[in-house]
Amino acid sequence: MKEIKIESLLTVYDNLEELPNDVIALMKKAMEARDKSYSPYSNFSVGAAILLENNKIVTGSNQENASYPSGLCAERTAIFYAGAQYPGVTMLRMAIIAGSRNKTTDAPIPPCGACRQSIAEYEVKQDHPIELFFMGEKGKVVKSHSLANLLPLVFDKSFL
Repeated sequence: MKEIKIESLLTVYDNLEELPNDVIALMKKAMEARDKSYSPYSNFSVGAAILLENNKIVTGSNQENASYPSGLCAERTAIFYAGAQYPGVTMLRMAIIAGSRNKTTDAPIPPCGACRQSIAEYEVKQDHPIELFFMGEKGKVVKSHSLANLLPLVFDKSFL
């Protein structure tokens, strides 16, 4: 038997103002997308914005359905749209903002497991990391250089 140690390296910013201007702009696009969330059941709205290599920005928001779990998270809405509309264009960076309509969320909220797996699929497919920036409604912002920091033992096509 042998033990292995897996570590993640994340950067934590105290607030949006500490981020580079281009990342602030992307976070603002995620905020705008969050306003388009359809989340009447959970009252938890999420917005995502993806910067593509061609400088296009694709956004998505969570879309719920009374028939749980038929809805779709913001991250997957955005990444699937980017993959469908801009096939072969590298996804460079994703900004995510999430929060409850029932209380103020000031802790960074990372992507759920299903979204991590979906983002990993594109990271592996394009053979290029996707930077992730995520936050609650306000407060600290976390940066991950790659989805691999959040899902280090990724399941990908090499196992199939």
